[in-house]
Amino acid sequence: MKNIELSPEDVNELSRRIRLRIIHEDNDIVLTSAPNDDQLVEIIKDLLSYKPMNLKEIHYILSGIASEDKIRKALNTLILRGEVHINGDNGKYILASLR
Repeated sequence: MKNIELSPEDVNELSRRIRLRIIHEDNDIVLTSAPNDDQLVEIIKDLLSYKPMNLKEIHYILSGIASEDKIRKALNTLILRGEVHINGDNGKYILASLR
């Protein structure tokens, strides 16, 4: 995929960081609920604490969990709060605490 610079190890680690509420679990299936807006903001902050990423990379990790529009909304919330900045050189989102 174009603009995605994530190794398989990165994808595995980032996937482990996503915590969703389990609705039902048995031997065959685990059913989780989609995150609400506040939970999505926290999930994205946790992902960005691992490594700066662009929108496509974040969407790749969260595909099937959150739409690109919801991810954009969460990122905008983080930018307005001053918790995330965009790197002007590569367009990656970076936590303000890591800057």
